[in-house]
Amino acid sequence: MAQVIIDNISNSLGSFLEGKYYSKIVVLVDEHTKKFCYPIVKSNLPNHKLITIKSGEHNKTIATCQSIWEQMTNFELDRHSLLINLGGGVIGDMGGFCAATYKRGIDFIQIPTTLLSQVDASVGGKLGIDFLGFKNHIGVFSLPNAVLIDAFFLQTLPKNELRSGFAEIIKHCLIRDKNKWNEIKVKDLINQDLADLIKHSVEIKKAVVAEDPTEKGLRKILNFGHTLGHAIETFYLDKGKKRLLHGEAIAAGMIMESYLAFEKKMIDEKTFLDIEEFLFTVYGRVEIDQIDFENILALTQQDKKNKGKIVRAAIIDGIGSCQYDVSLSKKEMLRALQYYKGI
Repeated sequence: MAQVIIDNISNSLGSFLEGKYYSKIVVLVDEHTKKFCYPIVKSNLPNHKLITIKSGEHNKTIATCQSIWEQMTNFELDRHSLLINLGGGVIGDMGGFCAATYKRGIDFIQIPTTLLSQVDASVGGKLGIDFLGFKNHIGVFSLPNAVLIDAFFLQTLPKNELRSGFAEIIKHCLIRDKNKWNEIKVKDLINQDLADLIKHSVEIKKAVVAEDPTEKGLRKILNFGHTLGHAIETFYLDKGKKRLLHGEAIAAGMIMESYLAFEKKMIDEKTFLDIEEFLFTVYGRVEIDQIDFENILALTQQDKKNKGKIVRAAIIDGIGSCQYDVSLSKKEMLRALQYYKGI
């Protein structure tokens, strides 16, 4: 498991680099992290180069990777070089993927700057890009040399990005910690102790990943809400103003998959209604057109948890407990979409 350090970035970055020699160092940023986050770390780095890419999930493509690899090549990075991924989930996923494949792998570290990447995307070694419209369709498992988390970066985020990251915190509570769920469900987002919740989520994810690094079993529980959530996120990826942030789609997915848990008698009605009420309070209701249901359901056929043509999901069977490899039929998923839509 990669070292995860939660500290002031000046301390953690200096500590990581101490005693190490890298032939070259490159920092990967997008236009936002270049403006708001790079100045925070720049003075703590030795001589280095900068690669800037366009932000957004719609740019997490092989074309962007080609640009990154080309610039790494032009900078003459060798296998003793270091890539520092400074940004959210897109930067971490794609930068890590480029580092893991460049010259068959160079060192890289993650400095996650969004709540979503701090509590989820940066931990666990999942790397990849979207392909043919399918989210994270091409990728590898490769651990970073370190993950350096500093909650100070959250001050650079708009509220909708904080809200997006909070969905993964909710997920971690629902699948693994009933007591923490009971703490967060009675507070508005603005009143949550994010510093504490970051540590909590990191510890949960580290423990799960340590037991199942390459998602052959237990690690699949981290996908609760993601079977339908990813399909919704993918469908609206190229829909302009209707495009959803990851956490917004996953919140909708958790409501739908909790509904299926209730329908399958894996949770009782009160538990389901508590989850639904809290998620609707924080995220509202995503406007999903009924005419799009078939296309959304078709996208679940590409889910990475599937076996053959059987869609398999992670479904909670109580607060703090989750089953994986639960088969979902098309009819069940359609009912979940209809329920969420209110029809």
